[in-house]
Amino acid sequence: MNILVFIKEVPDDSVAVSVQGDRAAISDITPVVNAFDTYSLEMAVRLKEANEESQVVVVSIGNEEVKNSLKNCLAVGADKAYLVKNDDYRKLDAKAITEILMGAKEKLEAELGAFDVICFGKETTDAEASQVGVYFANKSDLGVVTSVIAMEKDGDKLVTKQEIDGGYRLVETILPSVVTIAKPDYEPRYPTIKSKMAARRQKIDDFEVEATSSPILEEVKDFEPKKREAGVKIQEEEVEDTVAKAISLMLEQKVL
Repeated sequence: MNILVFIKEVPDDSVAVSVQGDRAAISDITPVVNAFDTYSLEMAVRLKEANEESQVVVVSIGNEEVKNSLKNCLAVGADKAYLVKNDDYRKLDAKAITEILMGAKEKLEAELGAFDVICFGKETTDAEASQVGVYFANKSDLGVVTSVIAMEKDGDKLVTKQEIDGGYRLVETILPSVVTIAKPDYEPRYPTIKSKMAARRQKIDDFEVEATSSPILEEVKDFEPKKREAGVKIQEEEVEDTVAKAISLMLEQKVL
């Protein structure tokens, strides 16, 4: 079974970000693998472990520094990793990213054989657009299941558990297919010292793929969320007076 996992390197979302000028100040924030992509990789590795003669191939777009994140992926179960070199990868929109990833998949399939499952995180923590996985499936004419929290192979089908409001549903797709991964009910595995050392020695090949179109979207300006104002404490002698004053304040602030 051939499993392809696309990942993206993003600024660490556990660090507070401020806006300087018109842009979020992220140059000094340590880059990490997008959180939903770590869930995607973990689920792909579990699928590999449940099916003999399987491999997980990880691909990312970026500059030479992104190879560090790819090595981290090798340390937690990926078998091969490739970098699609693009120094301006942060300026790419969903359309250009999809075109590049489709080109990367085509190039790798010529070398490794056809992929059965193509995995994306359901969104990235920097853009939160949830576009690339679905757009990739549409342009590739493949079935897609979004917000997947579990999956297993059943013959020529992929059986997925799709997260929905208030629960989940089971969805079957014919292989090959695309999945976008949400947070499952477990955490991604941690690398061992042995796996880290093996990943450091493993070669990561790189190649270039040109987008066939120019970006059609441009980020113009970033804004910081409005700071919450301090609340008002209402404590009258009688409960009825407290309620009346609260309603009066809400009417005054036009929240009722």
